[in-house]
Amino acid sequence: MVKRLIILLISVMAIAEIAVTKRFTLVIDAGHGGHDAGAIGAFSKEKDINLRTALAFGRYVEKYSPDVRVIYTRKTDKFVTLHGRADIANKEKADLFISIHTNAAPTRPSSVRGLETYTLGMHRAADNLAVAKRENEVILQEKDYKTRYQGFDPNSSESYIIFEFLQDHNMQKSVDLAKYVQNNVCSTAGRPNKGVKQAGFLVLRETSMPSCLIELGFISTPSDEQILNDEKKVDDIARGIYQAFTQYKNRYDGNSDTAINVAPMVQESPVETVEAAETVETAPTPVNSKPVFKVQIFAVDKKLKSTDARLKGRTDTDHYKEGGLVKYTIGESNDYNEINRLRKELNAQFPGCFVIAFKDGDKMNINEAIREFKQK
Repeated sequence: MVKRLIILLISVMAIAEIAVTKRFTLVIDAGHGGHDAGAIGAFSKEKDINLRTALAFGRYVEKYSPDVRVIYTRKTDKFVTLHGRADIANKEKADLFISIHTNAAPTRPSSVRGLETYTLGMHRAADNLAVAKRENEVILQEKDYKTRYQGFDPNSSESYIIFEFLQDHNMQKSVDLAKYVQNNVCSTAGRPNKGVKQAGFLVLRETSMPSCLIELGFISTPSDEQILNDEKKVDDIARGIYQAFTQYKNRYDGNSDTAINVAPMVQESPVETVEAAETVETAPTPVNSKPVFKVQIFAVDKKLKSTDARLKGRTDTDHYKEGGLVKYTIGESNDYNEINRLRKELNAQFPGCFVIAFKDGDKMNINEAIREFKQK
C-alpha cells in the first residue's frame, strides 16, 4: 500500500512539474505559398506579404518573449495544405494559432482599405462568406480534398452550414484575441479598422486551440498594396500583432507578465537613390534644413522604363529605393499645402497616392514634417 502511494505521489509530482515547465506554444501560419500565390496585386503576391509579416511577427516574439516556443507552418516559399497547417498546430499541442493573410476585392483597382480579423463561425454577411470562400479554395489544389475534408465544397454556401452548429469552447478566447489584434495593429500601424468578424475558414476549423485569421489589408487597393510591401509599415503591423499576442497571453496564461509596448525593430530607413536610366536624368533631392514634400504615386519591385504604361505618360516622375522597392514620386516643394493640392489632383490618375517628406536627403516621418512646416 505504501509502495503504491509513493508511486502515485511521484507520478503526481512529475505531472505537476511538466505542467509548470511547459512552454507556451504559438503557431504562426503564413497563408498560401509555393505554387499557391494567393491574391495577386499590381506588383506583388499575397503569399510573399503573408510570409514577410509572419516572420516579422515571429521575430518580435522570439526577442521579447523568450519563454514562448514559436513554430511556423512555413518559413520559406513552399506550399502547405490547409489540413497540414492545422496538423502542425495540433501535433505540437499549440496554445494559440494565428494565421496571416491578405485580402482582395472583386473589382480592381479597388478603394476598400484596412485590417479585419476573423474567428471561426457562421458568416452573417455575404462579404464574410466571400472572404472565406476565397481562402478555402486552396483545398482544390489538393488531390484528396473530397475525402480529407469530408465532401466540403469551398464554393457551395450549403457546405458552410456546419459552422452554425460548431460549439467551440475556444470561441471566447479567439474573439478576445481578434479584438486585441484589431485594436493594437490599427493603433500601432495606423490601419483602418474593419472590425472582428466570423466566417467558415477551414484552417481554423481544423485546429483544436484558440485561433484567429488576420486579413492584413487589400492587395487590390493600390495604397494598401504599397503599405503591405513597405518594410517599416510591415514592421509596425508585426509589432501590433505582437502587442495583441502579449495582451492575450497576459490574460490567459497564468505564468505571463510580459511588457506589451516594445520598440520597433525597423526604424525609418535612409533613402537610397536609384540610378536613372542613361536617357533619363533623375534630379537629386535638394539638401536643406526644411522638409521637402513629394507625392508618392506607387511602388514597384524594379525600375520602370520611361515608356511604361504605369507611368501614364508622365515625364515629371522621380524615384528612390526603399525596402527592396522602387518608389515613384511627383512634385517637390517645401510647401506642404502645395504638395497636398497636387496629391488631390493626382488622385484621379493614381488612386491612393499620398504625401511623403524628406529632410537633408533622408526620408522623415510625415507627421513630424507637417508639424515642422506649420511652425515655420
